[in-house]
Amino acid sequence: MIDTLPLQSAIMFAVAAVFVLAGTWLLWQLRIPQGPARVYVYRMAGIMAISGGAVLAMSAWAMWQWSLDP
Repeated sequence: MIDTLPLQSAIMFAVAAVFVLAGTWLLWQLRIPQGPARVYVYRMAGIMAISGGAVLAMSAWAMWQWSLDP
């Protein structure tokens, strides 16, 4: 039996991917010497974006699994 991905879960996975990519980009920017304020903001925002993307992806996966017929 082939189960399709619900639209809501697909949207959540897409938003999670955007968060993870944005957070990764912010952390990647720390390779270049920056001022202390920018380092703090990029580090905090990058880690929060990656964490938020991970949690959203887990929620999307759980919602997808719950939508399957037993």
